[in-house]
Amino acid sequence: MVSCPSCGQQNPDGFRFCGACGAELTSAGSREVRKTVSVLFADVTGSTALGEQLDVESFRRVIAHYFDAAKRSIERHGGTVEKFIGDAVVAVFGVPTVHEDDALRALCAAMDLRGSLSALNEQLDRDYAVSLQLRTGVNTGEVVVTGDEQLATGDAVNTAARLEQSASPGEILIGEQTWRLARGAIEWERVAPLAVKGKAKPISAFRLLRVVEGAPAFERRLDSPLVGRRVELARVRAAFDEAISERRCRLVTVLGPPGIGKSRLAAEVAAALAGDAKVLSGRCLPYGEGITYWPLVEIFRGAGAEQELETALGVGALEEIFWAVRKALERRARQRPLALIVEDIHWAEPTLLDLLEHLSQWTREAPLLVLCLARPELIDRRPAWDGIVIPLEALSPEESDQLVEGLTGESRLANDMRARLRELAHGNPLLVEQLLAHFAEGGDPGRAPPTIDALLAARLDSLPNEQREPIERASVIGLEFEWDALAQLAPDRRRPGGARLAALVRKDLIRPHDAIEDAFRFRHILIRDAAYERLPKALRSQLHERFADWLQGRGEEFEAIVGYHLEQAHRCLMELGPPDARAQSLAERAAECLSASSLRASARGDTRAAANLLQRSAALLPARDPRRLALLPPLGRALVEVGEIPEADSVLSEAVESARATGQDGVAVDAALELAALRLNNADAAVGQAGVWRELERAIPFYEHSGDEAGLARALGIAGTLRHWRGEAAAAIEDFTRAAHHARNAGEVAQEVESLWGALAAMLLGPTPVDQALTRIEGLSPAAAQSSSLRLHVMRTRASLEAMRGRFQTARDLISQAKDLAAELGQEVTLARIALNAGPIELLAGDPAAAERELQPAYDALKRMEHWGFLASIVPRFVDALLAQGRDDEGLRLTEVIERHIVPEDVDAQVGWRRVRARLLARRSDLEQAKRLAREAVTMAERTDHLDLTAEAHAALAEVLHAAGSNEHARRALERAVRLYEQKGNVVGAEQARSRLTEPQPGTS
Repeated sequence: MVSCPSCGQQNPDGFRFCGACGAELTSAGSREVRKTVSVLFADVTGSTALGEQLDVESFRRVIAHYFDAAKRSIERHGGTVEKFIGDAVVAVFGVPTVHEDDALRALCAAMDLRGSLSALNEQLDRDYAVSLQLRTGVNTGEVVVTGDEQLATGDAVNTAARLEQSASPGEILIGEQTWRLARGAIEWERVAPLAVKGKAKPISAFRLLRVVEGAPAFERRLDSPLVGRRVELARVRAAFDEAISERRCRLVTVLGPPGIGKSRLAAEVAAALAGDAKVLSGRCLPYGEGITYWPLVEIFRGAGAEQELETALGVGALEEIFWAVRKALERRARQRPLALIVEDIHWAEPTLLDLLEHLSQWTREAPLLVLCLARPELIDRRPAWDGIVIPLEALSPEESDQLVEGLTGESRLANDMRARLRELAHGNPLLVEQLLAHFAEGGDPGRAPPTIDALLAARLDSLPNEQREPIERASVIGLEFEWDALAQLAPDRRRPGGARLAALVRKDLIRPHDAIEDAFRFRHILIRDAAYERLPKALRSQLHERFADWLQGRGEEFEAIVGYHLEQAHRCLMELGPPDARAQSLAERAAECLSASSLRASARGDTRAAANLLQRSAALLPARDPRRLALLPPLGRALVEVGEIPEADSVLSEAVESARATGQDGVAVDAALELAALRLNNADAAVGQAGVWRELERAIPFYEHSGDEAGLARALGIAGTLRHWRGEAAAAIEDFTRAAHHARNAGEVAQEVESLWGALAAMLLGPTPVDQALTRIEGLSPAAAQSSSLRLHVMRTRASLEAMRGRFQTARDLISQAKDLAAELGQEVTLARIALNAGPIELLAGDPAAAERELQPAYDALKRMEHWGFLASIVPRFVDALLAQGRDDEGLRLTEVIERHIVPEDVDAQVGWRRVRARLLARRSDLEQAKRLAREAVTMAERTDHLDLTAEAHAALAEVLHAAGSNEHARRALERAVRLYEQKGNVVGAEQARSRLTEPQPGTS
């Protein structure tokens, strides 16, 4: 029987596909995996002519000698010869196991092969009077590897072949990713981009000149400031002091994942102990011949005692070697204390580990500190490892910031980049360094640099299968995962053993969740991404779908997550080929979940999330699918709310055209109405209020006849907005109230909220007295408690009303709370709307500079969004603030910018523009034009029931008439303003207008 790797079903031997789920059945050993590997392609030049020159048997011997040399060079550096093709060799570095330095290994092998060929040619010239020349290409990229055959398939292999074909005899050309991964250890020249067969664009290439012996692929910044390691330094120092006082060996091992700062800590220890001890260091090599005692070779070489080591290593039995090495070190330690630093002992041969423990246990009468640096894998090999173990943890966010400051110096890192760096690096100093370099080179902030990808891929590839499989499958769930959820993705649908997860915790790949029992979290997102990238897309799709199926029964609050996983399952399939029935089913299920989630997002006021969910849902369905078309009107509305005006126009235009073409009358009516309202709000010349009313006259009977209360609510809400714009606040309140009623019946929470705050706006500007408006707002408290969006609009409306009563601190507190909530909800347009409250509040408070601070960001944001309707309402208040500060020229420019964008039917904007322009002209002594505009403003305002608007128009007329010397007419205008303010209950406005009545006036009436 064969267990299905996807669903766990047992299948008879010989089945190629699972009888339960249809997944391909593969043995554990033959499972496909995605890896980033380095491919070496080397070919003998002129072999055809050589074949003609030599007897066929001699030719075979020559090529066999070459193949033997190539195989030795490749395997010496940890590569695998995948195949020989004629006289070409294809080798892969990263199969069967990925290493963080595979690219550098491939380049070392290429140089080694070239050197070996020189020696071989001497023999060939002597024996056959011939010589060989090579062209070599090395490229790094993603491939698919099948376990049984260890064959790598992918474009990276083809590109390596193209690089080889483009090389000259004796030349080694390398691809860009190989160069990026190894450039710190090589000398190179850039060559002109290569136009090669099968590539749409020329490829970047580099000529390899030399590999720097012993250099790592990428250097650590050991000159960077040491941050946050005081405790660990103190523990090492204490161990050294004990070694001195007790005259014996202290073995200390600093344990931590790659890049956590082990080498940097060791460098600091070396500097700190240099005055008290002879500090020597050596490192274990990840591969090579005769590397068992390599750290000792470097240590004794540093002491100038190579001959002494040779003598010790040549004494015979292992016990005698250990004794001889220990005695040699003891002799030196008695002359002066010794501090040995041995790096990367997780790569050490067992013999060397035994020797280090021997030193710890048997050194006598000699002060010796042995400081070892290792990754957590060491403890898997040696659970009872001797000595003091010091785990090195990630830096705190504050410490990471200190490291960034130390590395960047005077160069400041933008806040968004700093936040992204924190998220990706998660306190790992090497990741901080590499990400800073990546950002400085213009790298994609959404991806890690290839150096980090290689490091993490190597860690995962080195895991035993029983640990690697759970972490790969957990990556499908996300950054956090529950043990029970992981069980659903296991091949046998059983929870992986606790020992497996404990091992992953010990290796610092995952950690227990802080708040959820039996849940875990990836150590940082890059580990999760690296694990996810290993999974073949076909398996990813199956796992995403399986997780979604399990999660779907856990409640509506998980619907967006279910939709995401179904969406990812569909995306993986689409990237593999044309859609099939399963892909279509996944798309439909995902779209249904995402669109349902968008309704809940709208209801809680999270418009940006609603827009995102609707966009993703629509993208999953065919262009003219009725379900997709039904999503476009609410998507258009959501896009307007988040300030994506051109995109909203495009979406709604498509909806109108497609719905009419396919007979989707309801969608066509919805979209046409939304589009007309959008264009009216943005002063599109093709649509005025009359055009919107025509759409309403079609829409309202349609909705009433069809019983569509949701559509009727939306239409009445737009009607209320139009009446509000015309200055008919009382009628607007009636429309908004009816709209809220129908929305409530339809269960359209977002539309109900929108209608209620429309009524709030009409109460603020219309004839409703302040006290009465505040009472009605109090009645909305239960509804506001259930809706963040309504609560936001209640706060900003109440703020304006409180300011009219002179309670400015209360008003400011409410504005601050409203801003915080709008920012949290991602409502950029609403943030700008709040300025329409905050600016006038500060003007009432007599602080025009504060008013400017409120209005300027809103003006900038609305201008960027091309939201001309709201911009036209903000500009008059902005100009008032500038005039109060004597900045007339700036105010004039603002009125000129907005003049051509004002919607004709927007009375508030029309009156406001005329009012402030009249004030400006009066200050410039253009009195006739000023009086004309001021009187037009009064005439237009008096046709409305907007009391404050009309009072402001009369106050502006009074200012113009005073400037013209018509003091009696000015006084009457001010008296009218006072009465209107009093009628509204605007105590502060009335006091300000009344105080102007008592000011001495120039001239006579």
